Amino acid sequence: MANVAPEPVDPAERPLSAGHLIVAQLEREGVRRVYGVPGESFLDVLDGLHDSPISTVVTRHEGGAGFMALAEGRLTGLPGVAMVTRGPGAANAFIAVHTAYQDATPMLLFVGLIPVADRGREAFQEFDLTGWFGSTAKKVVTLDDPTAAARVVAESVHVARSGRPGPVVIGIPEDVLTLPAGSSGGVRPLAVPRPRAAEAELKELVRRFERARRPLVVVGGEEWTAESGQELMRWATRHSIPVLADFRAYDAVPHDLGHDIEDGPGRGVERGLEQDLEGTGAYVGSLGYGRGDHAARLLDEADLTVFLGAPRGDVLSDGYTRGLDSETVLVLPGDAQGHSGRIDQFVSAHAPSFVLDLVTMSASPDTDVEWFGAARKAHVRFTTPTPAPAPTASNDSEGSGDSGDDTYVDLTAVMAVLREELTPDAVITYGAGNHALWPARYLPHRAPASLVAPRNGAMGMGIPAAVAASLAFPGREVVSVAGDGCFLMNGQELATAVGHGAVFVALVVDNGCYATIREHQEGAYPGRPSGTRLTNPDFAAWARSYGAYGETVTSDRDFREAFRRARASGLPAVLHLIQDPAVRAPATTTV
Repeated sequence: MANVAPEPVDPAERPLSAGHLIVAQLEREGVRRVYGVPGESFLDVLDGLHDSPISTVVTRHEGGAGFMALAEGRLTGLPGVAMVTRGPGAANAFIAVHTAYQDATPMLLFVGLIPVADRGREAFQEFDLTGWFGSTAKKVVTLDDPTAAARVVAESVHVARSGRPGPVVIGIPEDVLTLPAGSSGGVRPLAVPRPRAAEAELKELVRRFERARRPLVVVGGEEWTAESGQELMRWATRHSIPVLADFRAYDAVPHDLGHDIEDGPGRGVERGLEQDLEGTGAYVGSLGYGRGDHAARLLDEADLTVFLGAPRGDVLSDGYTRGLDSETVLVLPGDAQGHSGRIDQFVSAHAPSFVLDLVTMSASPDTDVEWFGAARKAHVRFTTPTPAPAPTASNDSEGSGDSGDDTYVDLTAVMAVLREELTPDAVITYGAGNHALWPARYLPHRAPASLVAPRNGAMGMGIPAAVAASLAFPGREVVSVAGDGCFLMNGQELATAVGHGAVFVALVVDNGCYATIREHQEGAYPGRPSGTRLTNPDFAAWARSYGAYGETVTSDRDFREAFRRARASGLPAVLHLIQDPAVRAPATTTV
């Protein structure tokens, strides 16, 4: 009998492996990139990505991969995806999961695991996934059934985006990944709830505004849009209601509105004030580390505080010491997690959507216009860069302000240049440290999704975030401000930027020490610095060795042209800024 060739099988009818089904479901969820360090524990997923439209961004460290995924989640609202291997890889990615959890940012972390049969035998790189991540992730799940791969991914995306956003960790055993999971290309993505306020809740809040003389709005959280931010600021400006931002949520609303606000009670309060923020508006600054004293006073003096997307937490309230007893309205999409102090009205709603409903309600609050105007003036003064004073013995010993010495770069002057040079929708990234005080104070935000910085104070985030921002928004300008300590925690991701075509300018502030800790030492143990000195490379030469642009700047008067050269290079760029080691923060401004 002659051999008969088998009937060809339609690729669509071939059973997918669990690893390939994970990729197919990520495609259905709209994921465009995954960030990771490859591992033998998830080879089948990597194989599925080979033919996928999803871009695989190969990073140089799992911490960098995690921070890139977190940045993507912050900027796009869709969970960023990181993939790492078991044990050591998962340990390196832990910092990003903790940051995503405390920052309330959607993220997925896939962790390759040992084969199922090897569990509980202290196999190579074995660890307890739930034991490690259970206290700092919204959900931890292990894929033991290959046919459930698509469902697990869909549910994880849903959990990460719903309510208070956060990270979900998915364990993927290497043997399960290769098992057949059926021929389906995935399941329908799950709808994400965006709860809206009831009309009665809106009317109650309007009545509270109308009774208040000094109402205050605090914004924060994720998914603010140009429409929601602009509408809130128009409404607040019309009614002379000051708006503050939560710590490192400064891009929730535009900091100025040009001149498109109709005349109202708050209009014109700043006329005659030098170097205004190019227009009117109700934004009066931020809370948390580096905030102005005027912002703290507003929190103390308000007779109604409305939190939109931001609970009253530790950093916002100066360690649970401010604003705890004022009449309080809290608007969050889930519960009151992270909030401390009084709550008079709680509205379970998606804050940006809530704003669009609120502004349609008629209200006639009789607010304290002078209080509002004073807050705005104080904010403008606090955020306007002023020339550094000439160096004195007193300045040097106190370590406050900028040196004004031509051998060093005055960061306040640098911020003044950036305010003039940056495009309106530029994305700013930074990690943690005293270097972040300058951009947080002086750089205004005019577009949503224009800031990525860790609210939990994690160092090393700025450069990975800049890589992700450039890849997510290739048409937008990206600038990262990094301290020398923060930069070298994940500076190796400059290689990822070069390899994947990410373009940004990184300003590396070199003062030769961990300045935040040194500042604390100077206060508690004067004259006894210990464990805070850094030995730094030539960062410009280091950048050039990666194929990036690198230049050293030793005087702020040379910064503008150096920045223009870096931006014109078309490469990821590092400007090595030499800062006076005695400088710890911007000069004090009395407001």
